Amino acid sequence: MSKNQVQIFDTTLRDGEQVPGCKLNTEQKLVIAKQLDFLGVDVIEAGFPVSSPGDFKSVQEISKIVKNATVCGLTRANENDIKVAADSLKYAKRPRIHTGIGTSDSHIKFKFNSTPKKIIERAYEAVSYAKSFVEDVEFYAEDAGRTDNEYLARVCEAAIKAGATVLNIPDTTGYCLPDEYGTKIKYLRDNVKGIENVILSCHCHNDLGLATANAIAGIQNGARQIECTINGIGERAGNTALEEVVMIMKQHPNLNLDTNINTQMLFGISKLVQDSMGMNVQANKAVVGDNAFAHSSGIHQDGVIKNRETYEIMDPADVGVTESSIILTARSGRAALAYRAKDVGYELTKMQLDALYPEFLKYADMKKEVKNEDIHQLMEINNTLLYFS
Repeated sequence: MSKNQVQIFDTTLRDGEQVPGCKLNTEQKLVIAKQLDFLGVDVIEAGFPVSSPGDFKSVQEISKIVKNATVCGLTRANENDIKVAADSLKYAKRPRIHTGIGTSDSHIKFKFNSTPKKIIERAYEAVSYAKSFVEDVEFYAEDAGRTDNEYLARVCEAAIKAGATVLNIPDTTGYCLPDEYGTKIKYLRDNVKGIENVILSCHCHNDLGLATANAIAGIQNGARQIECTINGIGERAGNTALEEVVMIMKQHPNLNLDTNINTQMLFGISKLVQDSMGMNVQANKAVVGDNAFAHSSGIHQDGVIKNRETYEIMDPADVGVTESSIILTARSGRAALAYRAKDVGYELTKMQLDALYPEFLKYADMKKEVKNEDIHQLMEINNTLLYFS
């Protein structure tokens, strides 16, 4: 893998499905998995096989149909979890077992009632056992975001000695600030023996709205895999949004980082996940929200009509959106009214536009949005006014 290539690890079907009410059946998961493979993701985390017979079946069936991506199954650091995951992945062309354990003081003391030394031993044993089934083993240090860096480095060294190929450094609670998370990744790059032989991975949560920023800070400091979901769906406030990190790298060539993602599929797969899970993204969601390329302010509309790049840093076509939207409201100006009128068949002269605009504002004040049918009605009502203009 090129040092400038960032692998995209999609966990929509595992972490994303943990959202209450978003449970998918196997058939729905297969449809999404196929599209993720076409999209160009490097890894599909297909589920947590030991958690239920349905999850085991889904991972197994996804393993059969995925042609390009690595298929990954999540486990805890125990032998039964790992063996079940290995069984579920036996049909995968590129199987990966994703195993790990909590490493923060809180997890060690309250979750495991254990000691730092014993946690390192369990990490080593889990990776070693997973390695007996598959070559590609990813280790996660749960709650790494709140784990002391020196201790985290020791855990990572043990995982590498046991044969881990990827080290996942999760900000499980979404607590870190970007500079803190970036510094953590840099510390591991500089202080872990054998780190040059593995891929560092960012798995960030959005509890404080920083998941995307933290993931970008991670890759700026040497991580080369981002774990993310379509639409940023996931536990609690969600995960890093795939479409956001991919487009950040695309729009900032100075980062000198790239992915294998076909960005023109982003809007379509966003809609597929929304429809399948019954969880719509907010209209102002970055990249794929309904308003991401919509303009209702007169100043913005005028600028976009003259030159799209005045107010849009992305070409809508790059993410699979047909075109920018000029939304007519009481804040719209003459340029937007003329533009939309022309779209539905009315070529207005300047005098006609000046005569119609005050009437349009009165009409728009009564509505949240003036749509195409409203334009026709407005033209009919003001036909005499326009005739004499």
